[in-house]
Amino acid sequence: MKKINLITLGCSKNIVDSECLSAQFKANGYQVIFDSNDTSAKIAVINTCGFIAAAKEESINTIMRFVEAKRRGDIEHLFVFGCLAERYANELRAEIPEVDSFFGVKNLKDIVATIGMQYKKNLIGERCVSTPKHYAYLKIAEGCNRSCSYCAIPFIRGKYQSESIEKLIDEAQFLARQGVKELLVIAQDTTYYGLDIYKKQKLADLLNKLSKISGIDWIRLHYAYPSDFPEDVITEIASNPKICKYIDIPFQHINNNVLKNMRRGNNDEIYRLIENLRQQIPDIALRTTLLTGHPGEDEKAFEELKDFVKNIKFDRLGVFAYSEEEGTFSAKNFKDDIHKNTKNARVDEIMEIQNTISKELNSKKTGKEYRVIIDSIENDYLIARTEYDSPEIDNEVLISLSAIPKNKMPETGDFVNVKIISSEDYDLFGEII
Repeated sequence: MKKINLITLGCSKNIVDSECLSAQFKANGYQVIFDSNDTSAKIAVINTCGFIAAAKEESINTIMRFVEAKRRGDIEHLFVFGCLAERYANELRAEIPEVDSFFGVKNLKDIVATIGMQYKKNLIGERCVSTPKHYAYLKIAEGCNRSCSYCAIPFIRGKYQSESIEKLIDEAQFLARQGVKELLVIAQDTTYYGLDIYKKQKLADLLNKLSKISGIDWIRLHYAYPSDFPEDVITEIASNPKICKYIDIPFQHINNNVLKNMRRGNNDEIYRLIENLRQQIPDIALRTTLLTGHPGEDEKAFEELKDFVKNIKFDRLGVFAYSEEEGTFSAKNFKDDIHKNTKNARVDEIMEIQNTISKELNSKKTGKEYRVIIDSIENDYLIARTEYDSPEIDNEVLISLSAIPKNKMPETGDFVNVKIISSEDYDLFGEII
């Protein structure tokens, strides 16, 4: 069978795009290899990221690695699409002529046609899942209508476009038939969902309908924007047993001057939202993402950010250094005058604080029992997760294989109950009960 190597870089939204494209390849008689260096595939297609400097560098390095493979004759054709190609198509064509064609983020039909295939409309909503078969991302919208000053996504991916509830239910039912048990709901901004096509926020309705799909046991919400957070979503998470008591809300900062420069609202609404979430859902796990080093972040503002992390004690936290992106409001209106070393040092300081918090929170889980899903088997352990952890980015529960009778060995994707017997900064150790 003919093969295509499909390499995906960047965020989970790119993963969904690649999975949809792979369904077209498969329907045209190709075997798809995901993120592989296997040169038995003579066609390579790279889905790029263009969000921040580090991601762009990774995309360029990956393209050049496959350019070298093409020069050696290991592959015959190389195609590039996604955010980097959308943003810098003309520059890339001039600088890397070895690439056969570049495509933007919405040109999946053109990719299929250029490779010499027929685009099949009857596959809309179908995907070849590249994640472990028991979980999958469900992208509920494309683009973004927010005006965050540092972000290039709106002019890369365009205005917010919600998918209809009907289409998303069809897609989720398809995924459930493939064995998916956990849906990770994503968009650039999930809380905006529905405003463009239904004229009101419809995320809670969508979550409720998804929870009624047979075979779906967990639904996890990512990338929720904090301003105008829909109250009915909080109610749905609190009352619906299939919605994980987990939410990913990128707050980015807490200092009002920095938030103003970021065009991200104010800290009063952030504190009110956190208090409301924890009052109505006492056991909720809060994940956030922070951005340090944005213009206007002086030492006082950074100290306020550190105090915010110490006082709120987020269950999960990631932090990035500000990267000036050409064309954004910040790049046009502010001087990027904080040294790179200072930015990186601030990232390290925040993560040191979070390490201590994570270790403290994990230690309190010792002796408690949790329902977990088995993600994989690695070395001498089953790797599992609680409902309070998203795959790839959050804590894992490690279960020693030696403590499990062979006739009771669970399989990947199974749910089991475990008792936590010890913990580390970012890992828990458990035994099946």
